[in-house]
Amino acid sequence: MHSPHRRPQDDPAGDVVRWAAFSCLLVPVVLVVYGTSFGGAAVATLGLVAVTAACRVMLRHSEKAERAAGRLLAAEQSAPGHRGRHSRTGAGAHRGCHGSGGISPHD
Repeated sequence: MHSPHRRPQDDPAGDVVRWAAFSCLLVPVVLVVYGTSFGGAAVATLGLVAVTAACRVMLRHSEKAERAAGRLLAAEQSAPGHRGRHSRTGAGAHRGCHGSGGISPHD
């Protein structure tokens, strides 16, 4: 499913899958034209179809994981009381050699 603000042309994974499907059709034709047997071309086609299907599954899984991570990050950023990664204050906030005058255990 496409989100309302995205056009089908904005689907790079879909473009990859469409080109791969086109290749699955073109490669056996080229193999037969250049003298490969129909059986050999059929085996090559089955292999390409299997690889294309596996890649499509992995691309879609990756897209879903990326969307889920984006939603999680947005939820964390909008949570009340969230101070961020670098907002520690008080004693021990700035460990290291920034004005400590000596060597700290973290150096």
